[in-house]
Amino acid sequence: MVEIVSFRNKEVELAGHLHLPDDFNESKKYPALVGIHPAGGVKEQTIGHYAERLAEQGFVTVVYDSSYQGASGGEPRLLEDPTIRVEDARCAADFLTTLPFVDPARMGVFGICAGGGYALSVAQTERRFKAVATVSAAPMGEGSRAFLGHPTPVAEQIKSLEMVAAQRTAEANGAEHAYAPFVPETLEEINENTPDLLREGYDYYRTPRGQHPNSKGRFLLTSMDRMFAFSAFDQIPQLLTQPMLLIAGSKADTKVFSDQAYELSQGPKELFVVDGATHIAMYDVPGYVDQAVNKMTEFFAVL
Repeated sequence: MVEIVSFRNKEVELAGHLHLPDDFNESKKYPALVGIHPAGGVKEQTIGHYAERLAEQGFVTVVYDSSYQGASGGEPRLLEDPTIRVEDARCAADFLTTLPFVDPARMGVFGICAGGGYALSVAQTERRFKAVATVSAAPMGEGSRAFLGHPTPVAEQIKSLEMVAAQRTAEANGAEHAYAPFVPETLEEINENTPDLLREGYDYYRTPRGQHPNSKGRFLLTSMDRMFAFSAFDQIPQLLTQPMLLIAGSKADTKVFSDQAYELSQGPKELFVVDGATHIAMYDVPGYVDQAVNKMTEFFAVL
């Protein structure tokens, strides 16, 4: 059961899907989850698939297109602002508390890829989330400053920021917006040196496997300064005291980020490794998704 819903993050209206258990009863009180989609993704893709599966396990689950993306409002389009993305999740929690069949004392949050980073970030200061889970977590700030765990030299970071500064000046003076891809846009861009994350990202986002017309797979270039300034991990040791579940494939080139988050946490934590899975395989490959959903169902039973 899926209901089309909407809620607001300040002046921006967010388009969402509310997934309800098959035996849904309005007179009951359910545990509820907020699901956060990957960068460049939308609610109809992998996050929606996980939401559907978790609803089957008895959780009311809301997923949504982030501000400035997908079917949600906001200009300029395709802005990837981590601070706003975190606030979107808070607003989704606000929305859930207005539903009479949701128990506001039993809410959790989960995210996939960049959404996993945002889930970890919001849980550090949003105490309405009693537990947090991630799948193939790839935090946007840490990932910008260290590609797949390999630190980007500071000189290169500064060069990128100078480029962004020049683009902002150009746009302020009437130039067209510029965009950068999250994944390759054509097969010709892929070769033997392309990381699995990007190779498989093309297969998911650019082919019928996971393609969606609202998922553009790119972001506004002037988002980059905000990405560089953001950290999903900075307060994990001090503030993330809720139970944390990190799910990552054993062959995922992003597993390094789950390892880092696990090491930083001083609270209840578990790193669940899915043998043989890559980053993108955790999006939709049935056997791997089954393992993740079963583990998340067990984990969120704490709610």
